[in-house]
Amino acid sequence: MASKSFKGNQSSLSISSDASESHKPPVPPTVTFARRTSSGRYVSYSRDDLESELGGSDFMNYTVHIPPTPDNQPMDPSISQKVEEQYVSNSLFTGGFNSVTRAHLMDKVTESEANHPQMAGAKGSSCAVPGCDAKVMSDERGLDILPCECDFKICRDCYIDAVKTGGGICPGCKEPYKNTDLDEKAVDNNSRPLPLPPGTMSKMERRLSLMKSTKSALVRSQTGDFDHNRWLFETRGTYGYGNAIWPKDGNLGNGDDEDVVEPTELMSKPWRPLTRKLKIPAAILSPYRLLIFIRVVVLALFLEWRITNPNNDAIWLWGMSVVCEIWFAFSWLLDQLPKLCPINRATDLNVLKDKFETPSPSNPTGKSDLPGIDVFVSTADPEKEPPLVTANTILSILTADYPVEKLACYVSDDGGALLTFEAMAEAASFANVWVPFCRKHDIEPRNPESYFNLKRDPYKNKVKQDFVKDRRRVKREYDEFKVRINGLPDSIRRRSDAFHAREEIKAMKLQRQNRGDEPVESVKIPKATWMADGTHWPGTWLNPSTEHSRGDHAGIIQVMLKPPSDEPLHGTADDGLIDLTDVDMRLPLLVYVSREKRPGYDHNKKAGAMNALVRASAIMSNGPFILNLDCDHYIYNSQAMREGMCFMMDRGGDRLCYVQFPQRFEGIDPSDRYANHNTVFFDVNMRALDGLMGPVYVGTGCLFRRIALYGFDPPRSKEHRTGCCSCCFGRSKKHSSMAHTPEENRALRMGDSDDEEMNFSLLPKRFGNSTFLIDSIPVAEFQGRPLADHPAVKNGRPPGALTIPRELLDASTVAEAISVISCWYEDKTEWGNRVGWIYGSVTEDVVTGYRMHNRGWKSVYCVTKRDAFRGTAPINLTDRLHQVLRWATGSVEIFFSRNNAFLASPRMKLLQRIAYLNVGIYPFTSIFLIVYCFLPALSLFSGQFIVQTLNVTFLAYLLIITVTLCLLAVLEIKWSGIELEEWWRNEQFWLIGGTSAHLAAVLQGLLKVIAGIEISFTLTSKSAGDDVDDEFADLYIVKWTSLMIPPITIMMVNLIAIAVGFSRTIYSVIPQWSRLLGGIFFSFWVLTHLYPFAKGLMGRRGRTPTIVFVWSGLIAITISLLWVAINPPAGTNQIGGSFQFP
Repeated sequence: MASKSFKGNQSSLSISSDASESHKPPVPPTVTFARRTSSGRYVSYSRDDLESELGGSDFMNYTVHIPPTPDNQPMDPSISQKVEEQYVSNSLFTGGFNSVTRAHLMDKVTESEANHPQMAGAKGSSCAVPGCDAKVMSDERGLDILPCECDFKICRDCYIDAVKTGGGICPGCKEPYKNTDLDEKAVDNNSRPLPLPPGTMSKMERRLSLMKSTKSALVRSQTGDFDHNRWLFETRGTYGYGNAIWPKDGNLGNGDDEDVVEPTELMSKPWRPLTRKLKIPAAILSPYRLLIFIRVVVLALFLEWRITNPNNDAIWLWGMSVVCEIWFAFSWLLDQLPKLCPINRATDLNVLKDKFETPSPSNPTGKSDLPGIDVFVSTADPEKEPPLVTANTILSILTADYPVEKLACYVSDDGGALLTFEAMAEAASFANVWVPFCRKHDIEPRNPESYFNLKRDPYKNKVKQDFVKDRRRVKREYDEFKVRINGLPDSIRRRSDAFHAREEIKAMKLQRQNRGDEPVESVKIPKATWMADGTHWPGTWLNPSTEHSRGDHAGIIQVMLKPPSDEPLHGTADDGLIDLTDVDMRLPLLVYVSREKRPGYDHNKKAGAMNALVRASAIMSNGPFILNLDCDHYIYNSQAMREGMCFMMDRGGDRLCYVQFPQRFEGIDPSDRYANHNTVFFDVNMRALDGLMGPVYVGTGCLFRRIALYGFDPPRSKEHRTGCCSCCFGRSKKHSSMAHTPEENRALRMGDSDDEEMNFSLLPKRFGNSTFLIDSIPVAEFQGRPLADHPAVKNGRPPGALTIPRELLDASTVAEAISVISCWYEDKTEWGNRVGWIYGSVTEDVVTGYRMHNRGWKSVYCVTKRDAFRGTAPINLTDRLHQVLRWATGSVEIFFSRNNAFLASPRMKLLQRIAYLNVGIYPFTSIFLIVYCFLPALSLFSGQFIVQTLNVTFLAYLLIITVTLCLLAVLEIKWSGIELEEWWRNEQFWLIGGTSAHLAAVLQGLLKVIAGIEISFTLTSKSAGDDVDDEFADLYIVKWTSLMIPPITIMMVNLIAIAVGFSRTIYSVIPQWSRLLGGIFFSFWVLTHLYPFAKGLMGRRGRTPTIVFVWSGLIAITISLLWVAINPPAGTNQIGGSFQFP
């Protein structure tokens, strides 16, 4: 059967569980390991055996000593690490709760041939052992690693068999291998800043011991007393020509203490900050604050005058207007107060390079000392999120200007689709061409789709002579890549049909053999989805079935690109499609992850997927920083990560929880009809919040500190207690006995406990029972600290501590990652409550950022000269309204939850608290806004106005309030850099969204809180744009949705009211022109704001039939005449003098 053939090829990593005790909470599975030998039998191992064989330091440092002859050079000392990681990258790991964890060795990942040695399924020679067809061991360039002098080709499993059970005899020449002892001293310690601990420790213990020894040896650098020369003297540090230190008289490491020259020119460099604040000029900021104060006073006086001067002729109209105006003043105050302290920031990438990537006494080789970054890309449905878009995002990440060995990319496929899996494999294959091309010619942007569609001259500022030829070749490859991606759905379907037909034929033959001459019944076999190597896809099938549907499938991890080598791998003229001489060919680590999903579990949508990536990445790469991107947001500025790292690595950066980048969008119509760019929020509100505790988290384009996501408090949190009344300026320090505790014991703190040290025994209750995950926490905390290169830097790490090679990625590590993405892992832990992305809200991003600020963390807003990231936004009216509805619904949920800013801790500053309070309250403005939009029509219908008469006092207040609002807008435009048209578009859509999506969100939230009823607003396409050549054809698509009813009603009622009021005034004996002008002025104010909405309803310009306008006018006139007849002007019952209405 097909299922048996799939299981037969697995290297079983079995999970045992007690099914009888079903009433007890699920216990974590006990993972046992086995591998398949060349003879087909399985040899079982315990975790300790596997650690000693695969993950131990002895195996990692294994080397084969071959005599150095001219045609037989010594082998790379890290052969075992390369071989093991090649095995891991060629295996598809699956598993989950109550299921078997398997490592399925894949011959091929896609139909096309893999052509990069780091890629899964890379081409190579086959093993020469009879009965084994596995790939032989290979190095970074894809060349075969042959451990014997006879050049006998052997795979990794057969080599282990020969060494462990075959007496170390080569299967080819029958001679013993020259050296089969696992050498513990193979790693050259001269390339490391500090010696490693003994090799008997486990991997995590070795990491922690290294960090502790580094900390204790270099702790004096925090006080400015550390002497780099003394450290070099003590460690006998001597280096080659061109490095930081050159020994006297050409003596290389002879042990004489006097031979080292002191690098005085390096020690005399002044300390320079990585970032700086750019304050808003006082000529702009001072008038801005003054105008806010003046408008607050005028609003208070105006409301006092309105309350004390009621309109007794229409007390109902006056009462509604006063209530609405009071709320508007309150809402404006909530929005305006956090804008009192706007700032701009700038980074210095040259200083970052000098500190972290330039040869120095603590880093003689100049190897990058930057911390690692794990990039998360989330996708859920390949039908709604095209795989080509996701693939382009992945390619832009792989080409980012950041140390290759410090970068890792994780793709979360929450749908478990084979289409996404193979699209990512195709992207990894195309990266072999695209990444070196970008590095060679400094391409920007590094998203191939955006780059090849640039309107500007692509040859500008390109100096290399072969650029035109290289670009033409890469463009041809990209066109073929797009064809393969777009053809994947049909390819997968045809392949699955072919394999299914083959399985049916096999089943029928088997049935005939068993039954003989008896009549054969039709055989029904579940129609599976097949991978390129001829095995079942463990995720969601095209024809869903049990354990293979969108909400019911195993966890999957595939290392698409294995970790790169520690040293640069320069290409040659013969490598690849283009000349890659002196171009680094390495690619960052790329991992495909699809978490386990089972019926009966709440998987918490995107937040749950992000938390699964946090855990899996902590075990596999453990980058101390996490950058999360949506699948349609790509890196537009290749140095964006470096810009964000400037803030994290600067003085005081250890108290930053995240660096938020602005969202920029492509494909939006030039007029930005529906304010899709949202520049007022991203360039005004977010810059203003940056002057407080920092901007809110907006869901994408955010660089996180991993420790902050884990729910820990910021360092020195007890010294930075900020009271509620301290506003945004002052803070009081709390001195206690903790000031005398070493900082490394206070770096990890959770909750309000005053304990001097973190109780690590409680961590399994918060993070789950993975010891790998828990052991990685202090490592990530240490690696995320800024450099201790200045006496003022607190909680720093010594320079050069992160230049050590990365850890081995072995099978046991990936198997552990499988276990932490299973559906049961979060049970009875604090994931989603305090740890990771927070559950329970549609807008999990805002809540997650709020929790961090509530614990005392700060955030930073990083606006780069060249946009850091770019994405897409819906330009269709209905899609835009539903997007705003989702945001507003999340805000209402926040208001009715314990994440309400009213309940914030004392660590949150007052103005930051007001900003978060506004986030939860702004949808409720829609109730008053809808009433106020109907008031002009009611005024015109009734012949009354909100005030008794349009006297000078009312007009003066109205004029001052309007003028101050306009002046504030002008000054905001000045200090934020936005344009007046963008500000006006934002005002228009504020009213459009406020009268439609915001009102629906409030009703939905109230029904959910009060009655527990959830309402979903669905949309139906009524007409579609049929112009394929029009880039903005989607702008004219009209889709009906119930959200359009309130704005349409407001427009119709106001238009009719204007006609009614005009008719009433003309036919009145004593025309009340002042009341008419007041009502018409406010009606036009409403209609002007709703103009983009009306334009969206009309579709493409000129396509609305003329009869629509004719009938609209006739209906408006008819209704107005009927109203005048029903309620004629005072003193007469006639229309037009002698004419009597029948």
